[in-house]
Amino acid sequence: MNTVTLIGGLTRDPELRKRGETKVCDMRVAESNGRKDSPLYINISTFGRQAETCKEFLAKGRQIAVTGQLRFREWENDEGQKQSEHTIAADRVDFLPSPSGKKESNGSEQA
Repeated sequence: MNTVTLIGGLTRDPELRKRGETKVCDMRVAESNGRKDSPLYINISTFGRQAETCKEFLAKGRQIAVTGQLRFREWENDEGQKQSEHTIAADRVDFLPSPSGKKESNGSEQA
C-alpha cells in the first residue's frame, strides 16, 4: 500500500501548468510535526479539476490536508548531473480553515 497523509502550510502560491491535455498544479508544503526548527518540505501535485481549484483558492501560507501516493522520479539536468525528487500525487486536498478572524487567501473572512 502506498498512501501518504499530511497536514502543512503552503510555502508559495500554487503553480498551474499543462502536461499534454491534463492540467497539473504544483505546490510545496512545509510540515513541521511539532518541530519549529526543522520542517519537512514536500512537493505536491494535483491533476485535472482539482488542480484548477487549488490554483484558484489556495495561496502561500494556507494550511491544507493532503492524501495521495508517494512518487519518485529521476532525470539528468543540463550539466549531466543526476537529479531526483519525491512528490505526492494528491488524490484529495482539503482546504483547512484559517485561525478565527484572519482573512482567507481568497479574500473571504472565516467566522
